[in-house]
Amino acid sequence: MTKYTLRSRCCDHSYEDGEWTLECPRKDGTALIYTEYAQKQLRVRDDLPGLYKFADWLPISRTLEGSAAPVTYKSEGLAAELGLSRLYITFSGYWPEKGAGMLTGAFKECEAYSVCARINRNTGKVMVVASAGNTARAFARVCSENKIPLLLCVPQDCTGALWSAAPLDPCVKLIATASGSDYFDAIHLSNIVCGSDHFYPEGGAKNVARRDGMGTTVLSAVTTIGRIPDYYFQAVGSGTGAIAAWEANKRFLADGRFGNHLMKLMVSQNSPFVPMYDAWQAASRQLLPLDDQLARKQVEEISAKVLSNRKPPYAVEGGLFDALTESGGDVLVATNEEATAAAELFRQAEGNDIEPAAAVAVATLRQAVNDGKVEKDAVIMLNITGGGIERYKREHTLVYKKPDVIFPIDADPEKIRDTVSRLFF
Repeated sequence: MTKYTLRSRCCDHSYEDGEWTLECPRKDGTALIYTEYAQKQLRVRDDLPGLYKFADWLPISRTLEGSAAPVTYKSEGLAAELGLSRLYITFSGYWPEKGAGMLTGAFKECEAYSVCARINRNTGKVMVVASAGNTARAFARVCSENKIPLLLCVPQDCTGALWSAAPLDPCVKLIATASGSDYFDAIHLSNIVCGSDHFYPEGGAKNVARRDGMGTTVLSAVTTIGRIPDYYFQAVGSGTGAIAAWEANKRFLADGRFGNHLMKLMVSQNSPFVPMYDAWQAASRQLLPLDDQLARKQVEEISAKVLSNRKPPYAVEGGLFDALTESGGDVLVATNEEATAAAELFRQAEGNDIEPAAAVAVATLRQAVNDGKVEKDAVIMLNITGGGIERYKREHTLVYKKPDVIFPIDADPEKIRDTVSRLFF
């Protein structure tokens, strides 16, 4: 449906998509591949539904039922509280009055509807997605409603995030790593499963469809505001959303109608789990060493569990370190208490509930204003990556997906693959 090619940052080689490519076919470097679209100037396609109005800059071959696009509006309440004159909120979640219709309450739907619409030659195989919660819920909805076989790998302590308004189709299965594990353990489990020929990895940050789907938040903001923002605020776990924002920004530079500058990426983490903040403060391209047990303990303490990736695409060429460096951005930190206060501030000022990760972003925006890191008249995009969930839960009777199998962290790989294969075949 969309005309595009893939290009590698490691060797600048350009090639056609079609085999669910996640890295440069030449494998001559560690770098993220990216998309180049035939349509250089973005058209907002009102003839296409939901997220697909941004189809010009999505690597898709079809559209799926049920998607919604991020909604951007100029803030009045929060802007007044913070003393900002040009604060724009890009909201992904459930807020019917604003036109926001993501029924899982998070911008992970942007990823799922893009990924699942990409050209896919893995006929007869099962896609595998590792998640700390929100991504799993989004992919579960999309795959269930569109009958796409899916295996979710989630830490047991995060499976409470697997809810929906109706039972999931049997094509969606859930396995979990035992209580006390974290997102990294779920990723490890997914990698073991993908050692079987019956399964294939969704790809995470390596999947161009995931990044470009997340980048629709910026497409929404820029086309609504009429220009590229000066600052971009978002809480990050892997940093993939911020990488996507940077890539979308550069496409707008080539578009030529919305400005010629890069917005400063102001990304945030939830203390005490702050590996990217620590590396950035140390001016290190590589993440600093972190003991596994200490990391798990820190993850247990943070309120925004989705911000718990221990192996983010930070150092890889074209990853978060490069995005922050080129954009002149920064990494900020908020405590649980600051995030809780920020969530209440947003509720009172704007009128809706937001997820803990989004509250971390609001808290660090508040800090940045107080510390003079942003100008009061700057055009600021605040990416609210999830919200309206409390309201959605009040208005709907939910069904929770229980794990089909729970594996200990040290489970035998062959036993894992055999057990999981029997869930589907």
